Parts: sequence; structure tokens; C-alpha cells
Amino acid sequence: MSNDIQIYLCCHFIVILSFHSSGFSDVFDADYFITQMNGFVNVVKELPPEISSKEPHRVDCSKRKGQFDYIESVLPFLLKYHYVSITPAVSQRRDRYPKYAKAALCQACYRALKLTESLEKKANKLLEAIPKPFLSLHLRFEPDMVAYSQCQYSGLSPTSMKALEAARGDDRKPWTGEAARIWRNRGKCPLTPNETAFILQALSIPTNTNIYLAAGDGLMEIEGLTSIYSNVVTKSALLSGEDFETMHGNTKAALDYCVSINSDSYMATYFGNMDKMVAAMRAFKGLYKTLFLSRRAFAEFTSRGLEGKPLMEALWKAHKDDFIKGRGSALSDCFCEFKL
Repeated sequence: MSNDIQIYLCCHFIVILSFHSSGFSDVFDADYFITQMNGFVNVVKELPPEISSKEPHRVDCSKRKGQFDYIESVLPFLLKYHYVSITPAVSQRRDRYPKYAKAALCQACYRALKLTESLEKKANKLLEAIPKPFLSLHLRFEPDMVAYSQCQYSGLSPTSMKALEAARGDDRKPWTGEAARIWRNRGKCPLTPNETAFILQALSIPTNTNIYLAAGDGLMEIEGLTSIYSNVVTKSALLSGEDFETMHGNTKAALDYCVSINSDSYMATYFGNMDKMVAAMRAFKGLYKTLFLSRRAFAEFTSRGLEGKPLMEALWKAHKDDFIKGRGSALSDCFCEFKL
């Protein structure tokens, strides 16, 4: 799904439109979103002709480092050009937002998002089919993900190595030598399915646990998980061929999101946009069994030569506080200032 959002400033209010090109309406009910945002911000599906005929001023906020501040970095362009297209920043400073802006943000994140009717039916069908109780595991070890990380892995199967080399191309060569060690110890390398299974065992997750695998297409080395945890189910196995084959990446991810915010427990091997959304929504709903597995801790301990039982004990200590609390993260402003 594209992250571009076009914003037009007119007479002190903002009109936002993203539906026509972003793929938003493939996943979410756009009319419901517009209705729910009424009174917070005006949302339209189409720009008026006198605006749509112009080119917006583009502002890319997505790759800015640190906490991004829209007031400093976007508002001046918005006031100058009146019509801008932005790629939103994931990390934002919210301390300078006025209360009405914080309220709009919370409403958009927690009240205004609803799956399309057809996706909601598939999600409910999927939830009914999953054995209960269950853990939703968001596992990221697809070829493009691993290629993007520029990490080295030993012991991968020939099939995985072939897929990985194809995804790397010429501009994503892996780090080598000391640079590779530093990169891995910073927690930049995705956990393999086998490493993930090892951490689950370190946390005393029973091997007969029902696990819903929230993952993209082409997940590599999955046997490393399923050889230890045998009760692993996927959406492709639980949905009928017709239901599944008509779906694309965004709609499949939406099913994973819906299942994950309703699962008994949620664990993730990464902290990407979906994980942040899931953790926040689970906290909002009062579902606190949420945990992010530490890539950095695993890398640091293995680099010291720890293995077997000593490694398991170290991993338990690294995750213990978060595991016992079992709390997700959310937009704090939404909990202490507003009752939506």
C-alpha cells in the first residue's frame, strides 16, 4: 500500500485525500472512515477540479532520522503551497500537537478504521477456523526482508539461498567481517524461524501451542519452526483456494492484522508498522499478552559464544520483564487525555 497522502489547505481547515491511489479502500471501509472522522477533520475521496489539475508540492518525511516534527518540517510548505503530498513519518513528536490534533490522531487510529465487508467476513471465517487458544506469531524471514537487512546467514537451504540472491541483486550485498558483526549486534538482522523457535522455548512456550503464522508470501526456512512447534496454521491452509487466491499482499496483511488484534497472545520478531498497529490496538482493547522478541539480545548472546541452556537462560532474563508484564505499546495520549 502506498503511503502517499495528499493534503490541501483551504480557509484554515485541511482536506485529506488518499483513497484514489493508495489502496486504502482495498482494505478499509472508506465511507466509514470519512463518517467517523467527521468533526475531527474533513476527508474527501476526490479533490475539486481547480486543485486536482495542479501538481502538489511533495514532502518526503519517511526517511528522516529521529523524532519527526510535522509542525517544523511540513507546515511551512503547506502554508506556502496550500497543496502538498507527503509520505508520513513513522516516528513523530507529539508533544507539540494541539489537543484537537491529538484527538484526531487517536480517532483515526482506533475508531475510524474498519475492514471492508468482504475482508471482515474472511477474517471472521479465519478466526473461527483457528484452534483455540492460540498465539499469533508475526515472523519476518522473506527473501526481500532478509536482502534488505544486508545480513549474512549460514546454513540456509539451497532453495533459500537462491531466492535470497535473487532478492539481493547488485545493490543489497551483505555486510562482511567486523561490519557484519557490529550490524548484527545492533539487532539489525531478522530472526530465522529456527532462532524464533529457540527463543519461544527459552520463554517456556509449550511446543504444542496453537500458533497462527502471520507472515508474508515466500517465508524461508519455515521448517526450523514447524519441526519444533507442530501446531502451526496459516491463512493459506485455513481459507478455501478461491478465498485466498483472489487476495493480494495488502489484503492478506489485513487478515493477519485482524487475527493478531484478536489473538490470545501476540509475538513478533520485528517491530515494523504492522507490529506497532497491532500492539497499540491490543493495548487499546485491553489485550496485554504482547511481546516483541529481541534480535539484539539474541545476537549479543550468541556472539559471546552462549548456546544451549546458558543461552536460553540469558534470553529468558532479557525478555522477562516484558514477558511478565505482557503489555503492548500504544499512543499514550489516547489513553490519558481523551475518551473516544
